[in-house]
Amino acid sequence: MTNYIGEKSRFGINLEQILKGSFKFPDLHPRLQIGLKVLIALVVLLTIFYNLFFVYVRPNEYGIKVVRIGLNRGVQKEIYSAGLTFLLPFGLQQMYRLPRSIQVLELTNFPQTAAKEARKDRAAHIQTSDGFFVDVDVSMLYHIKDPFLVFTTIGPGTLFEDNGIIPKAEPALKETLGKLTTEEFYNSPMRVQKTEEAKVRLNEVLIQKGIEVDQVLVRYFKYSQEIQKNIEEKKLQDQMVFTNQAAARAAKEEAALKKIVQEGMVIAAVEIEKGKAYVTRKIAEKDLYVRSKKADADLLVKLAEAERVRLKNDALKGSGSERMVGLKMADVYKGLDVVILPSDGPDGVNPLNLNKAMQLFDVRKGGGQ
Repeated sequence: MTNYIGEKSRFGINLEQILKGSFKFPDLHPRLQIGLKVLIALVVLLTIFYNLFFVYVRPNEYGIKVVRIGLNRGVQKEIYSAGLTFLLPFGLQQMYRLPRSIQVLELTNFPQTAAKEARKDRAAHIQTSDGFFVDVDVSMLYHIKDPFLVFTTIGPGTLFEDNGIIPKAEPALKETLGKLTTEEFYNSPMRVQKTEEAKVRLNEVLIQKGIEVDQVLVRYFKYSQEIQKNIEEKKLQDQMVFTNQAAARAAKEEAALKKIVQEGMVIAAVEIEKGKAYVTRKIAEKDLYVRSKKADADLLVKLAEAERVRLKNDALKGSGSERMVGLKMADVYKGLDVVILPSDGPDGVNPLNLNKAMQLFDVRKGGGQ
């Protein structure tokens, strides 16, 4: 109690003087001073009582209660969650707390690169299947699955780290990652497969102690300087070979592409010429068709004209042709004012003698006579 009673508050009030009644508040009525002293004393006593008889379990913690006296002594199987729990003071009952959240173990030679709240240990030193050594930075994510089992098999506090996962981590990694060769460490799928195997190996051992591993992640690995240099040189040579092979394939594909383009251009030119020839042929066929139809039309016109002439001639050969000739001659005579012709003798012209006039103009009679 003296730890609380002998202390002074930030206002300079000595709690021991208050309890003894020797402390006085200036400028206050005596009854008020007594009431205030009693209130302060009650607050102090409640604080002491709270710290002696209650313990607070945080939301991210498990609570394990240990009873040291009575019929039900030992570790209690009940797991306490977040909240206040009543305990008997002076070591008769005690509450131990274990983390409920995901825990991180960082195996690395570069602690400054690890998570701030993570537990850190040296990197895993692993010998590959071909006899070389490599330092591997690994992050292990795990959680306490059964706090009662952890407490009873490993112990309280951080013993689940010191005596639980840390001693088992590197042997499991050596057993699985050690099956890889030097070059296979650079093969991501194979490396992930071996880390999954390491997780299985760890859980086979740790699940019996209440711990479950969620993930095993290889963050970085490094060989000795000489081996690292040889590996890098070999990788550069391999990359150069792959580059040359890729360049050769690219050149081959480019040549094939050029061939395809040229063939396409030739095919296009041939098709264009075919198209031009087709157009020329169709134009010629059109012109031939137009000329033939025009010739047929001209022939029809000329035949019609000839038929017209023939019909006209046939008409002129009919029985009324003489009269028509006479009428035409009469029309001719209409245009003449005076015509002096001999009227007597063998060549005399008598315009009233129609037969004589017809003989003069060599007009035959109807019927072809």
